[in-house]
Amino acid sequence: MTGHFSGKTAWITGASSGIGAALAREAANRGTHVILSGRDEARLRDIADTCDTETLILPFDVRDEAAMHAATEKAIAWRGGIDLFVANAGISQRSRATQTAMQVYRDIIEIDLTAQIAAVQALLPNLVEQASKDEPKHLVFISSIAGKVGVPLRTAYCAAKHGLIGYADALRGELSQTGIGVHVVCPGSVATNVSRNALTASGTARGKSDKAIDDGLDPNTVATDILNAITLGQREIILAKGFEEAMGEMRRTPDQLFDQVAAMVANGYMDKVEAEG
Repeated sequence: MTGHFSGKTAWITGASSGIGAALAREAANRGTHVILSGRDEARLRDIADTCDTETLILPFDVRDEAAMHAATEKAIAWRGGIDLFVANAGISQRSRATQTAMQVYRDIIEIDLTAQIAAVQALLPNLVEQASKDEPKHLVFISSIAGKVGVPLRTAYCAAKHGLIGYADALRGELSQTGIGVHVVCPGSVATNVSRNALTASGTARGKSDKAIDDGLDPNTVATDILNAITLGQREIILAKGFEEAMGEMRRTPDQLFDQVAAMVANGYMDKVEAEG
């Protein structure tokens, strides 16, 4: 499966650590040219140094839409287009809803949902222009098991990650005739800094991890599994173990439903609705 992305260009947000950094290294191992984005340029450079491929570093805050648009132009210009875009930037939460400031909801939803949508919307015109059955493109949304199942202490995070899946599923239907694959990844606990960086009720960083995360999946294994699943054309990718895997599988969207939505589009559903005005 290593040849699928050889010579292609991947752009990964949230690439300075965790799943994003692991995906950058794994894509590089497969001969992919990699664009790394995140807020911390120094950390992105450290990750780039571990990638045995040509890399481009485009640091920006996902909440800065002007910076994101400027980065999109540079990313497209670098090698003439993007073959694989991974919307991975995000932040989690550890706080009770009854104690959580409304600004925490706004911040998490902006980072984990709105900014991810904005980034994809900015890239879509170029993807649609270049994609075909012979030259497929891929949009990858890193959601979570918490995007399938409501998890206590993560109400804002769950809202954002559920929303990301909703956007991705609807977008997949709209793009089903274009040669652009849309993939949703729902990891369970992965051994990253996600818990340390999670926001508390007041919006400060939690600053400590927890056992479930520390005992979670290896991000390098997760990255390998993600790229293998994309190569196989899997639209919903659940990567978890134990009860988290069981919860995700219980809420898995059947492939038949994805096929049904794609068939609606192929039969002119969008054109008919728009014609009705």
